Amino acid sequence: MAGFSAFARVASEVRRDVVAARDRDPASSGVSTAEIIATWPGIHALLAYRVAHAMHVSGVPLLPRLISMLARMVSGIEIHPAAIIGRGLFIDHGSGVVVGETAEVGDNVTLYQGVTLGGTGFQTGKRHPTVQDNVTIGSGAKLLGPITIGHGAKVGANSVVITDVPPNSTVVGNPGHPVRVDGRRPEGPDVDWIHLPDPIAEAIQALSGRIATLERMVAELSDEPQPVAEVRPLRTVRGPNPAGG
Repeated sequence: MAGFSAFARVASEVRRDVVAARDRDPASSGVSTAEIIATWPGIHALLAYRVAHAMHVSGVPLLPRLISMLARMVSGIEIHPAAIIGRGLFIDHGSGVVVGETAEVGDNVTLYQGVTLGGTGFQTGKRHPTVQDNVTIGSGAKLLGPITIGHGAKVGANSVVITDVPPNSTVVGNPGHPVRVDGRRPEGPDVDWIHLPDPIAEAIQALSGRIATLERMVAELSDEPQPVAEVRPLRTVRGPNPAGG
């Protein structure tokens, strides 16, 4: 009876995973459920994880890790059987995704390729991130240590996050830091990766403006005119690609 209950739970969770893939992946338009199950690597990895996790919780030795290893070989996604993953996780493409042993992932989370939920050393106990519900994590982002990513947060591509992230915030950079809190439409995977704030560029721009102001002050105080540096914003150059593309 316990085995049937575990099987029913796994089947229900996988069904939610398939629905999440259909809802959040534009490539699933017009694709049958059978094709998604057969060809989506994120679904393969989650199916293997659901089975391996059920066995791990039941105390089955060795087999959960073998299933996890085989899933990594097939899908390129590594999820430790002991990790705790909620309903409706969507892993887009998925190659290079790593979810560590003590990681916890909430409901309706979206991970893009190359995401790592990893540790920072050889400590024992809780050493991987906790990702709350409705979080979206961009390609190549590294979340390291026993940190908490708050409900509805978004992590920009290639960010390295080593501290807690407030709910409903957007995090970018290395190290990652919040650049927008309680923004418009904080939940869901529809991140506008193109127009995320760039705090480094904004800081450089502020410093450049300050230098220009100081140079003007020096020129006014000096007996001889001093050249004042011109701060020019970067602009898109039109014309042929110098790389030949």
